[in-house]
Amino acid sequence: MSVATATIPALTSDLLTGSEWSSEHVRELYHLAADIKARPERYRSALAGRFLALIFEKPSLRTRVTFEVGISSMGGGAVFLDHTQSRLGERESVSDVARNLDRWVQGIVARVFEHKVLEEFAENASIPIINALSERCHPCQAYADFFTLEERFGNLRGFKLAYVGDGNNVCHSLLTIGSRLGIHLRIATPPGYEPDGAVISEARRTARENRGKIEITHSPEDAVNGAQAMYTDVWASMGQEQESDKREKAFAGYQINSALLEHADAHAVFMHCLPAHRGSEVSAEVLDSPRSIVFEQAENRLHVQKAILLNLLG
Repeated sequence: MSVATATIPALTSDLLTGSEWSSEHVRELYHLAADIKARPERYRSALAGRFLALIFEKPSLRTRVTFEVGISSMGGGAVFLDHTQSRLGERESVSDVARNLDRWVQGIVARVFEHKVLEEFAENASIPIINALSERCHPCQAYADFFTLEERFGNLRGFKLAYVGDGNNVCHSLLTIGSRLGIHLRIATPPGYEPDGAVISEARRTARENRGKIEITHSPEDAVNGAQAMYTDVWASMGQEQESDKREKAFAGYQINSALLEHADAHAVFMHCLPAHRGSEVSAEVLDSPRSIVFEQAENRLHVQKAILLNLLG
């Protein structure tokens, strides 16, 4: 496969939620990501002369490094715009920022608090907008997660994945993208912390089309029963720090630990998008065990995001 034929036809020029691509497009994306991972030298000049603006309102390790390294390793360049001290729209309107960047770079990767900021970027710029995390969803993370599972287990149709914790942005993206791959996804949250109802409804509709299944429960044990992979995330996401004490109480009993692991498949793996809080949402014993594939997930952010960049900017 040559670089010229490696790109896949995008349904839209943006990646805002993960719902933009069909199950067939996701599988083509993974085929491209696997080739990039196996033979990175073939793509060294694939994005030569292409520049990416990285706009971050929130701190980042994995997302920033993988996007910067990703485009640089394919011959392009990245410009980092730090908005962790001043929110987007305070000094200059989001629409004006978008219109300016539209004339200088070939794509925008934005890590924001409010999802509507991404939508405003998309409305005012003709270049691709990539969601690097919003309070609504985190599609790049979920794409890398399922790619990691496919590497280990093969075709994921009917694969049993349990998510235990907060029905947050990562959970939303696991629903959106997992439903396109035919995943059997069980989600366990405390009452009042379930994923958004509209996201669940759409995921169930898409899952039916792809022979998948979505279940929502309040029992961690029921969720992980027979699961082939278990996933969790922090209980208080960035911007929710003031709720930490309240959430620690609400999520007591939702920690993934050795006792909960006993309910899963004997060969089940553990997943986390990182950063993790040992002793909170996951025990140190599980996070640092041979079953943990958290650093495989982190590595695959690079390869999958390179495929996304090649698709949208190539």
